[in-house]
Amino acid sequence: MKASKGKAMRRIFKSPLLQFFTAVTLAGAATDSSAADTVNDRETQQQQTSENTMQQHPYVGMWVTDDGRVRHELLPTGRYDEARGNRESAYRGRYEVTGSHIEYWDDTGFTADGDFVDGNTLHHGGMVLRRK
Repeated sequence: MKASKGKAMRRIFKSPLLQFFTAVTLAGAATDSSAADTVNDRETQQQQTSENTMQQHPYVGMWVTDDGRVRHELLPTGRYDEARGNRESAYRGRYEVTGSHIEYWDDTGFTADGDFVDGNTLHHGGMVLRRK
C-alpha cells in the first residue's frame, strides 16, 4: 500500500500545474516575508532614531515638585515614570517634547501636557517641577 501511495504522490507532483502553483506559492511567501522584514526594519529604525533623539534631549531626567510629592522621570526612550507620594510608578506612559512643550500619553489612556519655562523648571498640571 505504501508503494502505491508513493507513486501517486510522485505522479501528482510531476503535474506541471501543481509545480506552477507550488512555485507561485513559494515565491509569494518569500515576497511577503521580505515585505514584512522591510516594514519591521523601517519601524525599528524610526524607533531607534526617536530614542537617540530623546537620549540627547536636554529635558531627559528627573523632575520633582518642591515638596518632593510628585516625581517625573523622563526616560531617554521616550517613556516616563511618575511617582506620587509613596506610590512609585503611579503613572507610566510615553511623552514627546516639541520645543519647550511636552505631551504625555499615560498607558491607561489619560493625556496631559506641560511647558518647560527654562532648562530647570517644568510647569505641568498646575504644578511646578524642578530638575533634580
